[in-house]
Amino acid sequence: MGSRRIQRAVLHLMLGGAAVLALNGCVTAPPSATAATVAQAPVARDGQRDFDFEFGTWKTKLRRLVGPLSGSSRWVEYEGTTVVSKVWDGRANLVELAVDGPAGRIEGLNLRLYDPQTRRWSLNFASPRSGVMATPTVGAFDDSGERGVFYADETLNGRPIRVRFVISRIGANEWRFEQAFSPDGGVTWELNWIAIDTRV
Repeated sequence: MGSRRIQRAVLHLMLGGAAVLALNGCVTAPPSATAATVAQAPVARDGQRDFDFEFGTWKTKLRRLVGPLSGSSRWVEYEGTTVVSKVWDGRANLVELAVDGPAGRIEGLNLRLYDPQTRRWSLNFASPRSGVMATPTVGAFDDSGERGVFYADETLNGRPIRVRFVISRIGANEWRFEQAFSPDGGVTWELNWIAIDTRV
């Protein structure tokens, strides 16, 4: 991706004019929710290079639970590509996802931003269906750099929920991305999004 294209995409995201991926497309943020509500004390380690492993193109296999927190057990599958581009010398990055399956097509972007003060990342998603950014999930990778956990407080169909997004290495050239919702403040969790990325 050329630098001008990246700059245009980031500018559009900042202005709220670009479509970015919101996992499941039905999550909205309560007016009072911000990254600060889910951020914890600053992380000791410097994680600004934690996403360097991901720059480039990946083959993506995705499974999504239809109707999270409704008792549904129906999963739908997609396949496609994910392209991750470096921004600000790695202190931010832009993810482009395009997958297809029997349930249709998912396209979107994810703008990830590193906060040098807290040493945490915010993962910023939005949906082409809504055209607005959701509350970012905020978190960090562990000392190994091979597992990152990110949280947010949001609402699902008007119901307060906790969101957990986990990124973990599962092989030399494979990473797993999973999202789970909790209706009880993190006591129990239901997975609703599992993606496996393999380096092309």
